[in-house]
Amino acid sequence: MNTSPADPAPADPAPPAAGWPFTIGDGCVRLAVRLTPGASADRLLGVAADEAGLPVLRAQVTAAPENGKANAALVGLLAKRWRLPRSSITVMQGATGRRKLLRIAGEPAALARRIMEALERDD
Repeated sequence: MNTSPADPAPADPAPPAAGWPFTIGDGCVRLAVRLTPGASADRLLGVAADEAGLPVLRAQVTAAPENGKANAALVGLLAKRWRLPRSSITVMQGATGRRKLLRIAGEPAALARRIMEALERDD
């Protein structure tokens, strides 16, 4: 008879704390972004609630929303600001819309810490 406790079922990805625009995944962080292309400057505007009340990172880029230019500018902006390799950031959903879900590959806990620190510093 096995008396060891049963292994818990894997939990659904969840943000480390309420109000953060990302979830922890297997070997990644998934980041919700609301992007405004064609802005006067490339910048991160902080975290806000979307139409459904869910947290998203608001960002603006100068690039036009054509041929993936705005997405590439967003990836470049995040990579530069958070000192991540561009190749670690991919658009999972929303390639042609303003609302995007990005996958940032790497060690999830370290990425979450880096993102939270950067967002708190930018406030």
